[in-house]
Amino acid sequence: MKLITFAVPCYNSAAYMDHCIKTLLEAGDEAEIILVDDGSTDDTPAIADRYAEQYPDVVRVIHQPNGGHGEGVNQGLAHATGLYYKVVDSDDWLDVPSLHKVMAQLRTFAENPVDMVVCNYVYEHVEDNTSHTVNYRNVFPVDKVFTWEEIHKFLPSQNLLMHSVIYRSQLLRDCGLVLPKHTFYVDNIFVYQPLPSVKTLYYMDLDLYRYFIGRADQSVNEQVMVRRVDQQLRVTRIMLACPSPYDLPERQKNLASYMLNYLSMMVAISSVFLTISGTPESLEKKAQLWKELSEGDPRLYRRMKLFSVSAFTNLPGGLGNHLTVLLYRGVQKIYKFN
Repeated sequence: MKLITFAVPCYNSAAYMDHCIKTLLEAGDEAEIILVDDGSTDDTPAIADRYAEQYPDVVRVIHQPNGGHGEGVNQGLAHATGLYYKVVDSDDWLDVPSLHKVMAQLRTFAENPVDMVVCNYVYEHVEDNTSHTVNYRNVFPVDKVFTWEEIHKFLPSQNLLMHSVIYRSQLLRDCGLVLPKHTFYVDNIFVYQPLPSVKTLYYMDLDLYRYFIGRADQSVNEQVMVRRVDQQLRVTRIMLACPSPYDLPERQKNLASYMLNYLSMMVAISSVFLTISGTPESLEKKAQLWKELSEGDPRLYRRMKLFSVSAFTNLPGGLGNHLTVLLYRGVQKIYKFN
């Protein structure tokens, strides 16, 4: 068994996948790199095969018909032999000195693995050549095994993302994680659904993951998100259909609070981009989302309507829609998340 599997979903990634793969190779023979070619039409398949031929003990390639990012993650997990599993997008990369430290720590968990390892991640903004680091120093104990009972409150800018987590592979399988095909934004499901199954955690205050952001064709580009808002809605509904955070045991109350805030963020994102779209159809979809929420989980609806960030994304009337967009623009300018 390998210590960790890095899954790299690749779709027409020829222009930038080399950088990603070269950083992952620094993890050495204890790591497995699964390159999932998702029906690419450029040189991605040939590049992936070349790495597999050059590093046969480390790199494996899966060629599949196009199924989207989620199916790349699914296939990576289905074929993973690593004790741990981490997804790295083909246009991102890992910081090599931090990676060496993470590998050293994972070795200590070989006999008694924790369920999730968390590290920091860095937004690398291509447009203005700036970076922004998201860390969890105020949330988690550093360099020790801990449980959800020992965590503190997350700030709004500190959500756990795919970039920050390393899951125990079998935990992902045991919780039944299967991401939908042909759907963007499924990384939110990946990091959210398994959380109640996590019993033990370990946080390393290292800037491991480098998240390249700012390309015009990226899924988090604002115009792209408006076009794909139906996929954002689909992901939000899948997350809302997961067992309610209100049903978690008392010992996981801190986790429940975090998960409620995460759901609120997802509803807010869907609401904002439906509002930015501004068509009658989009505004009707927003109204339907909130109606489903009120009828499906009144407790969650009250929280989102009165006590969370999503409350500012469902203000009534044309003026309310205008204020929603203004508030979003202000937050986006501060945090530079797309």
